[in-house]
Amino acid sequence: MAYSSATTVEEYLSEQTPERREALETMRKLILDNLPPGFEEIMQFGMIGYVIPLERYPNTYNKQALQNVALASQKNYMSIYLMNVYGDPETAQWFEEEYRASGKKLDMGKSCVRFKKPEDLPLDLIGKAVARTSVDGFIEVYERARGTRR
Repeated sequence: MAYSSATTVEEYLSEQTPERREALETMRKLILDNLPPGFEEIMQFGMIGYVIPLERYPNTYNKQALQNVALASQKNYMSIYLMNVYGDPETAQWFEEEYRASGKKLDMGKSCVRFKKPEDLPLDLIGKAVARTSVDGFIEVYERARGTRR
């Protein structure tokens, strides 16, 4: 599944095979356990997103809530999207160095870390990456990337 029309996280998870559902639930718990205050879990862009609500920051280029982390089931793998890693060179360098030091194989696009099962990932590092950026910090990353300031 590359895109889902599910409107709730529960509906999205129910669409998955039992193995995928278990893996996504493991990753979801990891994200929720490490997510800084102020982010909300929603369905966005056909995946589970962890966003800054529009009530907190409405000034986005696409009028959608700013997504910091996302979790998706693709056809051949699952992905965790770490926009704070993608949007901040210092965080990206830290993440890549820590990932290499973990001994796990990094399969990463611009923001997505691809995996077949949670055990493929250094889960402690993923948790630290999720926890690393506060709402205000992510707004700063976003505004720096967009060339805007509040």
